[in-house]
Amino acid sequence: MKTTANNLAVLTGSRWRPWEPVLWLLALAAPLLFPSHALIVNEVAIVALFAISLDLVLGYTGIVSLGHAAFFGMGAYAAGLFAKLVMPDPLVGLVVAVVLSTALGAICSLTIMRGTDLTRLMVTLGVALILGEIANKYSDFTGGADGLQGVVMGPVLGLFEFDLYGKVSAWYSLAVLLVFFILARRLVHSPFGATLKVIRDNRLRAMAIGVPVLSRLVVVYTIAAGMAGAAGALLAQTTGFVSLDVFAFDRSADVMLMLVIGGVGWLYGGVTGAIVFKLMQDWLSSITPQYWTFWLGLFLVVLVMVGRERLLKPTSWLGKGKA
Repeated sequence: MKTTANNLAVLTGSRWRPWEPVLWLLALAAPLLFPSHALIVNEVAIVALFAISLDLVLGYTGIVSLGHAAFFGMGAYAAGLFAKLVMPDPLVGLVVAVVLSTALGAICSLTIMRGTDLTRLMVTLGVALILGEIANKYSDFTGGADGLQGVVMGPVLGLFEFDLYGKVSAWYSLAVLLVFFILARRLVHSPFGATLKVIRDNRLRAMAIGVPVLSRLVVVYTIAAGMAGAAGALLAQTTGFVSLDVFAFDRSADVMLMLVIGGVGWLYGGVTGAIVFKLMQDWLSSITPQYWTFWLGLFLVVLVMVGRERLLKPTSWLGKGKA
């Protein structure tokens, strides 16, 4: 009876709410509704995918990572170099970036499974720093401090050319975001996802009832790495440029702040946090270019002190924890 009840809860949680298709249709219509802000829509879609990938390991599994940018950067350089040296097809380049980032995640997952939370923080941060230094050292290949330039992408599906206004880029990034969101949604609402939440809440109890904790952590960390690599690939393909900044600690810190804003353990939290963060960054930097980080930091302090539910009431109707 208990197993049947758990399976019923999983099936109920995986059902789409009536407002969700409407929300995604509005998102896909955003480049048409706000053509002058298509580039911002593209950026939001990319960082939202990056935030969702981190939420899989932080919100659903309880693994804190300060070097998640390692996989983002791997995806960006993989897609950029593939387009420059092999072929410019964006979808093929996206697949290559996801495969390489997933492989890197599988290797790194074997190292973070050992030690304490502090050890994991240092290991994840160290991987990003090492990759950044490798990219800097082999400047003949990666462009070094000058960045990887001259990345020219072909049309999406052979039909849609990337335009200067960013409409095609926005639609392309939104479509990829939607695909990975659906995959992540299926994952967290599956029996596998239920075991991840058990591991997050009490790892010792999960081991006691027979949950293969280490293998679960390896799998989810690897999947999250592939999603982060997809976000990095989108950045490289839609901007035509990759710099060492993709491995920077700031990028990992920013995506963690997005989850603080939107909420962890809720896939729409990454999307919400990305929207709020990028819009505030764009608005504040246009008003106070030198001090926008101060006001963003003040907002985060107020958010923590007052509480997300009170401060962001318009988003409370979405039903945290149900998607």
